[in-house]
Amino acid sequence: MASTPRPARPASLPRRTGRQLRRAFGARHEPLARPLDRARARAWLLALVGGLLAVAVSVIGSLLLYRSTAPQAAADRVRLHQVDAVVAVLPDHGAVTGSRFAGGYSNRIGVEAAWNYPMGTAHTGTVEAPRTAVAGTVVPIWVDPAGNATNPPADRAALAVSAACTGAGALLGVLALLTLALRLRLRVLDRRAEAVWTTSWARLEPLWSGRAGHRREE
Repeated sequence: MASTPRPARPASLPRRTGRQLRRAFGARHEPLARPLDRARARAWLLALVGGLLAVAVSVIGSLLLYRSTAPQAAADRVRLHQVDAVVAVLPDHGAVTGSRFAGGYSNRIGVEAAWNYPMGTAHTGTVEAPRTAVAGTVVPIWVDPAGNATNPPADRAALAVSAACTGAGALLGVLALLTLALRLRLRVLDRRAEAVWTTSWARLEPLWSGRAGHRREE
């Protein structure tokens, strides 16, 4: 009893990639492979290599950006101090600070407050406090070594997220450019292939249809 032939297994990804590479550089001799086919394979290969390089550069750039900002944030956490400020004067309704969001305005407002830093040195200034703050409310603030109010030190997680977002944005931009360049290149190759096909058909169609023989008989 004859055995049933087994269906051919599809080529693995490394083998398919190797075939594409050999075709792109002309090392794989195929009777039906045209120069335009090799040019199209090279275009895809260059786009793939460019995308992989863009990913690598994006990751490395994000790491370098984080490493360049993390030391300053660590130094700020050592240099700056958190103290308690006492709200002295509430602002009028127009002194609300912060940005607009889905639920309304930010719940932080600017108020006049007083604090002591270094010990025994009095300071006054405008600080941010909750909208519900009243005179006498204690608000934690950050100050520099001289006692002046300043922004809080950057958080490590925030720095990491910022660096990752910057790298991802740059990566998306590069990938968009690569995609556009690939599409333009493939469009040019398709037009060339269409022109070659039209020329070949104009030359072979009379022979294939027999019209060339009719003309010779006439």
